[in-house]
Amino acid sequence: WWVWGVVILVAGIAYAAFIYQIVLGKSFGTKPAPDAMLWLVVLFCGIGLPWFLVSCRLVTEVRSDHIYVRFHPFWPRRIRFNEIKRCSARTYSPLREYGGWGLKWMPGSGWAYNMSGNRGIQLELETGKRILIGTQKPEEFLAALERQSVSS
Repeated sequence: WWVWGVVILVAGIAYAAFIYQIVLGKSFGTKPAPDAMLWLVVLFCGIGLPWFLVSCRLVTEVRSDHIYVRFHPFWPRRIRFNEIKRCSARTYSPLREYGGWGLKWMPGSGWAYNMSGNRGIQLELETGKRILIGTQKPEEFLAALERQSVSS
């Protein structure tokens, strides 16, 4: 909720400045930005940022020979079963370990794909790299991995 609060506040300020200066023709603030800058601000902060937040979603699938992870709108990642050295369900601290939620990378912790909550699957790859995939159902995720690795 707090992320949405910040986005709404930023978008609201962008729209207010735009309406005040572009629509009403009055200077916004003591040192007003050029009109072209306000157009960019309203496009990025008033439209782009809320759209980005609405479009974010995490898709995770256990497929026949790999795990498919995609944090929309970014690129997907495929992790083949033969790349995985170890996996386990765990509780983690998104803020402390990864600096929050989303698609994150932190030295020492590796990559994290998470949207909410504090539970996930920790993968350690044969290369030593670590990947955390957030899930509200880590036991079901592990069971699906087990079923696929036994059948392949």
